[in-house]
Amino acid sequence: MKKHLPNALTCLNLLCGCLALTLILGPGVSQADATSLSWQMPLVTAAYLIGIAAVADFFDGLVARALHVSSPIGKDLDSLADMVSFGVVPGAILFQLLRHALPATGLPEWLAYVAFVVSIFSALRLAKFNNDTRQSDSFIGLPTPACTLVVASLPLILVHDTFSLQDIILNPWVLLLLALTLAGLLVAELPLFALKFKNLRWHDNSLQFIFLLLSLGLLVVLQAAAIPLVILLYVLLSVVKTARA
Repeated sequence: MKKHLPNALTCLNLLCGCLALTLILGPGVSQADATSLSWQMPLVTAAYLIGIAAVADFFDGLVARALHVSSPIGKDLDSLADMVSFGVVPGAILFQLLRHALPATGLPEWLAYVAFVVSIFSALRLAKFNNDTRQSDSFIGLPTPACTLVVASLPLILVHDTFSLQDIILNPWVLLLLALTLAGLLVAELPLFALKFKNLRWHDNSLQFIFLLLSLGLLVVLQAAAIPLVILLYVLLSVVKTARA
C-alpha cells in the first residue's frame, strides 16, 4: 500500500489542477463583464486549489524518499501532473487577467494569448529538470510551483486589496512583463537552493531557515501580497549564495 501513497498525492495535485482549470476557463470568468468583480471569484477558488496542489507536490517526493519507494513512473507522473497544475494553470490565470484588463486600454485583445508563454516555458523547464543531473539537490531555473504561486497570488491580492494594488495588477503591460519574466526565469541558468533539510541544525541549513523566517514575517504582515515578494526573496538569496560560493 505504501508504494502507492506518493502517486496518490501526485494524483491529488493533478486533480486540483484540473478543477482549477474548470474554474478559470469556465463561463463564470469568460462571460463576466470586465467592470464587474464577479469574474475574480472563480480565480480565487482556483488559487486555493493550486495551493493544495503545491502542498501535495511537496509531500509526494518527501513521502517517496521517506518510504524508499521512488520510481521512474512516479517521476514521470509527477512531471505530467505538474504540467497541468503548474504549467497550464498559471498561463490560464494570466490569460484571463489580461483578457479583462486589455479592453480598457485599447490594446489588441490577442495580446492576452502571450500569457501562455508561461505554459510553454514550464513544459521546457519540466523536460529540462527530468534530464538534468545537476538538479538532484538544487534547482537550475525557477521551479514551476514557485512560478505558479506568483501568478495564483494575483487574484488573491485583487480581492483583498489592502494596499490598493488593483491598478498595478490589472495593468496589461505589467502582466505581459510578468509573463515574459517568469518564462525567462523558468529556463534561466540560475542556481536556486532547494528546501531540503539534511537535519535540523542551523549550521547545516542556515539559508533555508533564514528564508523560512523572513517569508513567515512577510506573510504575517502583507498576507497574499507577500507571495511575489517571497519568491523574489528566494531568487535573491539563491543569487547571494551562488556569489559567495
